[in-house]
Amino acid sequence: MPENTPAAMPAEGRKAPAFSALDGEGAKVSLSVLKGKPVVLYFYPKDDTPGCTVEAKGFRDQAKAFAKLGVTVLGVSPDDAAAHCKFTKKHGLNFPLLCDVDHTIAEKYGVWVEKSMYGKKYMGVQRATFLIGADGKVAKAWPKVKPEGHAEEVLAAAAELAG
Repeated sequence: MPENTPAAMPAEGRKAPAFSALDGEGAKVSLSVLKGKPVVLYFYPKDDTPGCTVEAKGFRDQAKAFAKLGVTVLGVSPDDAAAHCKFTKKHGLNFPLLCDVDHTIAEKYGVWVEKSMYGKKYMGVQRATFLIGADGKVAKAWPKVKPEGHAEEVLAAAAELAG
């Protein structure tokens, strides 16, 4: 693949790209270890910003419902462990946040994209979510996410997947 050509987002029904990363506590999390269990992998731009906080609190508030379905929720951003720990503690988050400082996971999932703010172009994470089935395939993808109510939308899809 030529340099600066982003990977396409994995399509529904396709195998989810493998990844391995450290969470804010320094524990290694790998998709392969979670095989056989559904996973919500949500990408967000930055810890403790307004939209990202709304989205994270939504997943926090639905954690018990996701757990009842056997679903693991993972947040991913380019922030480091210290930022993740601070964000987790401040908002009582009850799921791992993965450190993707070099944006390797974001690139694999096609969410490391060119953005623009005030006419300035830069690279960053596109807010997106992937529901990965127990079979390791993308069951549902949300390529452009609005933070408000998103966790409930994902939960409904996870419940449908669980049957």
